[in-house]
Amino acid sequence: MNKNQKSVIIEAVKNNRLQEVETLLKQGIDVDVQNEHRQSLLLTATHEGYFEMAKLLVFYGADVNKQDEQLDSPFLYAGASGQTEFVKLFLTHGARFDVFNRYNGTALIPACERGHVETVKVLTQTSGFPINHVNRLGWTALMEAVILGNGSEKYQQIVTILVNAGCDIDIADKNGVTPLQHARSLKYDKIVKILENAGH
Repeated sequence: MNKNQKSVIIEAVKNNRLQEVETLLKQGIDVDVQNEHRQSLLLTATHEGYFEMAKLLVFYGADVNKQDEQLDSPFLYAGASGQTEFVKLFLTHGARFDVFNRYNGTALIPACERGHVETVKVLTQTSGFPINHVNRLGWTALMEAVILGNGSEKYQQIVTILVNAGCDIDIADKNGVTPLQHARSLKYDKIVKILENAGH
């Protein structure tokens, strides 16, 4: 594949030109080519929210775990940005749970932090997903939902989903403070109640 072909397919994906991309892939262009920031075609499609393009690329074998220079992969980015349909697609096309973002986190942790309820539901219901994974900050998905959320209804829902999925509510941060203790100090009364009930 020459440099020109590479730039042509990158441009075609970026502009959501499905037929052109399919033609190029049929001609044997590598489906996992990356741009100057090491973003794959599939990551570009995910960034842009081009679902049909993403489906086409995975059909041709695109790697859903290929990371760019910021350590984002299509799967990790879809989780963090709450693109649930992309998450589902990537789960059925080889999403790995041991490939982590730049914070050494999973797709679930930023989904919880940002309040993406539907994405959290899908990931916590996925067999084998590491819901108790601790990132570089020393925080689990539950911890991020409590500390970086705002205690509102969607964060209450996320805490409930995590608890129902069997997350360990006692994993403390690096200072030994538990999610329940954080919820109390933040005065998130409804989250406090959910966690207290889970502890019984």
